[in-house]
Amino acid sequence: MTAKRNILLVYPEIPVTYWSFDHALKFVGRRSLMPPLGLLTVAAMLPAGYAVRLVDMNIRPLKQAEIEWADLVMVSAMIVQKKSFTEVVEMCARAGTPVAAGGPYPTSSHESIRGVDHFILNEAEITLSSFIKDYEAGCAGKVYSSPVKPDLSSSPVPRFDLLDMNAYGSMAVQTSRGCPFKCEFCDIIEMFGRVPRYKSPDRFLAELDAMYVMGYRGPVFIVDDNFIGNKTAVKELLRALISWQNARGRPFSFFTEASINLAGDEELMNLMCAAGIDMVFIGIETPEVDSLKEAGKSQNVGEDLLESVMRIQRRGIEVMGGFILGFDSDRNDIFQRQIDFIQCAAIPLAMVGILIALPGTRLYRRLELEGRIIGESSGNNTHVLETNFRTAMPPSRLIAGYRRVISAIYSPGNYFSRCIDLLKRLPGRSSHERIRLSYVRAFLLSLVTQTFSGYGFQYLKYLARSLCVAPGRFVDAVNLAVKGHHFFKITAEITSMGVFLNMVENCEADLCRRFAEISRLKRHDSAFAIKRTGRKYIFAMRRCYLTLCRESRVMVKQRYRAAVKACRSITMDYSARTRDASGMAA
Repeated sequence: MTAKRNILLVYPEIPVTYWSFDHALKFVGRRSLMPPLGLLTVAAMLPAGYAVRLVDMNIRPLKQAEIEWADLVMVSAMIVQKKSFTEVVEMCARAGTPVAAGGPYPTSSHESIRGVDHFILNEAEITLSSFIKDYEAGCAGKVYSSPVKPDLSSSPVPRFDLLDMNAYGSMAVQTSRGCPFKCEFCDIIEMFGRVPRYKSPDRFLAELDAMYVMGYRGPVFIVDDNFIGNKTAVKELLRALISWQNARGRPFSFFTEASINLAGDEELMNLMCAAGIDMVFIGIETPEVDSLKEAGKSQNVGEDLLESVMRIQRRGIEVMGGFILGFDSDRNDIFQRQIDFIQCAAIPLAMVGILIALPGTRLYRRLELEGRIIGESSGNNTHVLETNFRTAMPPSRLIAGYRRVISAIYSPGNYFSRCIDLLKRLPGRSSHERIRLSYVRAFLLSLVTQTFSGYGFQYLKYLARSLCVAPGRFVDAVNLAVKGHHFFKITAEITSMGVFLNMVENCEADLCRRFAEISRLKRHDSAFAIKRTGRKYIFAMRRCYLTLCRESRVMVKQRYRAAVKACRSITMDYSARTRDASGMAA
């Protein structure tokens, strides 16, 4: 008989980035983009006698009392959640509650993680049962791992009942794992393999039924890393999904991830549209063919990337694109080429990042052999403007080029221009989803917030143009405007970070130059003028620091304090020397 256990599932906080959509979610009264599907699936695998609670730290903070309630805390995290993950482990240590960890971050880096009692790695359908057996017997080990790739028919329906569904911008489901391609920088094929494994249509629809019965209606993210990895299997699934949607009045819209070869399959695109899939994320990466070859991105080589994107859009599917800077083959013109491609392709949601070498990938192994790895990755390739390896392009040029790209594509004028071009390209019909009360709320908040923003005129001009060019897609136009607000805020944040870091890095030289100029004037109040200049400089640096978001301030806090200390020291030194020189002259 299974003993009753209190199990606390914790999902660490994800930092605010382009990917988080935090500033857009506020318009629809949501707190996080999507729920932690992995933990919900793990919850469904636990013995029926266990008391299970879920804390998603992207929804609310974790309380110490919740940890003390638990017999075991189970944490799942991606590498980008590393900081919050560490804080959770430390909280558990203070309470004396054991921790079991799994997910992408522990799977790739468990050897360097401290404070975790048990690691449940790889795919939980295989490793979790072994851990539970030993845990029940009181002899749980340190590491549970397996290279076996499970049949996904053994994966249970996730415990959606643990969620406050109203807190999320979308729900999440999974139809498959694995990808047939071999991109050098990708960790998905390392974790899930290159042979896509699909759930049966009935098994997948059971998950939709679970959400439907609970009353959820709205967008659903199909989290597969390549939804079309096996086109035969996915077409069978889509036909079943179409029937399911039509029988229930089309309660869901879907978005997912796919490869660019989607553009060459008209039947597949038609089935996706009929099923309610209205957006796909595609890793385009770069218009530079040599860089694509270097990255092993064979599916993009030989394709007319621009024409492929346009073909998908014309079928009624918005393309969200992933782009990378920092390949060895990137030339100095790559920044303008990325800007031009994104604009011509009419991709409003363009996720541009600096190449990072994730642990366990072919890229990481190659760079390690070449002696080019210089640190751990944060997993955040849009905000942390540094690489964890020696790049072929000088880092300063790469970072400056990255800032140039995001500043260009997320200027309101360029962004709204892409939105209009996309709306023109999409079929004129409305999306499958019904207009909901949350959309009306979002539109009203958008009118108030964005009209009176620094780009208010461009925003109103965009809405007016959208009504002219695509009146049947006004809901989509507002949706894009709201997302644009998020991108504008994040871009401003990254730009502010650049200004701040430049000020910090050059503060000593800059102050010394200013103080030297004051000293050369030989004014009677030079010492006072130096102190005043120093105070003003420190105040300006503090003001710049406070404009950063909370996550960014935490990231640069030590550098900020060191810079302030250095500025005060230089100010006191110059002031004292100036007083001494004045005394000797007298």
